[in-house]
Amino acid sequence: MKHIKRLIKKLLLLVFQSSRHVKYGLLSENNIIGSVKCHQPALFNGEGTISFGNNVQIGVIPAKDYYNGYCYFDAKQKDSSIKIHDNVHINNNCSIVSDIAGIEICSNTLIGANVTISDSDFHNLHPKKRLLGKAISKKVFIDENVFVGSSVTILKGVSIGENTVIANSSVVTKSFPSNVIIGGNPAQVIRTLDEGKI
Repeated sequence: MKHIKRLIKKLLLLVFQSSRHVKYGLLSENNIIGSVKCHQPALFNGEGTISFGNNVQIGVIPAKDYYNGYCYFDAKQKDSSIKIHDNVHINNNCSIVSDIAGIEICSNTLIGANVTISDSDFHNLHPKKRLLGKAISKKVFIDENVFVGSSVTILKGVSIGENTVIANSSVVTKSFPSNVIIGGNPAQVIRTLDEGKI
């Protein structure tokens, strides 16, 4: 009985998720440079470039929201770019959006579920210019071997040093150095990374 149940589950997964991959593939409009392994469906939008290094993976089977969510990548303008280097693993339901300045995620970085990364406010903050004014955009840079926890938000102009850990649900509004653990809203340094105490 267990064998039959496992077989039915695999068949349903194949049919259901395959059709979702096709749907989001047809809805995508961006030119992708490199290749990426999408376990969860992903939508790629915008007029800019989205590039992937080797062994980049999107989605985790069968983690939370695997069956009903999708990841979203948008390089909105012609000059916008999202660059993801080698061996980056991105969990389910992540949103990475470049308005103008660009987003770069370096090798061996782990990104948890429901993470949002953006390089812009997308609207002017001045009340009278909010609908028609130009938004501020500043590059986001995440160095090698960073561990981004689930439900983290990383905002424009942020640079994260190598090996740094960002605790779940943090809102990162400023840059941080290498080898620290940060967390909170807004995120602050909790402590340095000491391998002997991890």
